[in-house]
Amino acid sequence: MPNIEQFLTEKEEAEIVEAIRIAEGKTSGEIRVHIEQQCDIDTYEHALEVFHFLKMDNTQQRNGVLIYVAVDNKAFVICGDQGINNSVGPDFWNSTRDKIAAQFKSGHFKQGLIDGITEAGQALATYFPWDHNDKNELDNSISKG
Repeated sequence: MPNIEQFLTEKEEAEIVEAIRIAEGKTSGEIRVHIEQQCDIDTYEHALEVFHFLKMDNTQQRNGVLIYVAVDNKAFVICGDQGINNSVGPDFWNSTRDKIAAQFKSGHFKQGLIDGITEAGQALATYFPWDHNDKNELDNSISKG
C-alpha cells in the first residue's frame, strides 16, 4: 500500500476538502476525514477513539460524521454522532459504506471519499439544515495520524 503521504495527492486532498466545504454549506453538521497508515487494534474501536480525539462529539447538535481510513489495513469506517445516528437508520450507513467501498476497490480513493462526504452531507442537510446562525465548528482539513 502507498505511504500515507502518497495515498492522496495534494490536489486530491484539496478536492476532498472542497467537497467537505460544499457539503457543510447546506447543513449545520460537521464532516471530517482522518487517514492513518495502519491500525493495530479493532478499526471501528480506533475510529471511535479518533472521533473523540478530533472532538467530533463536541458539536452543538451532535451531528458530526467521520470517515476514518487505515491505509495498510485496507479498511475504513464511517461513523456519526448521536444526533445523526438517531435521525438516519443503519441502512443509510451501510449504503454510504458501500458507495465508498466500490470506489476504493477500484483504487479510486479520492472519489470514494468524495462520494461518502456527499452522501453524508445530503443526510445532514435533510436532518440538520444550514441556518444563518451556523458556524463551522470543526476544521475541514484532512487529519493524519
